[in-house]
Amino acid sequence: MTDMKLIADVNQAVQRLYDHVGFIPDYVMCPIDDCTELYWYVTEDTVVYCEDEEFGDSNSYEDTIYTQRFYTKWIYEGSELTMIFCDSQTDGMKWFRVFDNSKRTQDKT
Repeated sequence: MTDMKLIADVNQAVQRLYDHVGFIPDYVMCPIDDCTELYWYVTEDTVVYCEDEEFGDSNSYEDTIYTQRFYTKWIYEGSELTMIFCDSQTDGMKWFRVFDNSKRTQDKT
């Protein structure tokens, strides 16, 4: 595989993800983090996720839902996947975290 083909494949895969969740890129872009193996739920302004359905302080992670002026929403839900703008509150890093909808648990809002 040539380097150009590799880059084209990556770009096509990212575009398919964006199309699936209805995301149209604008000024702010974040790296994609595959969280499809994790269980998750959304509160008013956070997303909580862990490896099993036993959410708790010692085995769960929580990100603030990252909002900014370039988008009117920050959670993009497709039929199988959901992409959420996340701020991990660590080193200024922001992510597009992608979750499997079949592993979404009851929201705790």
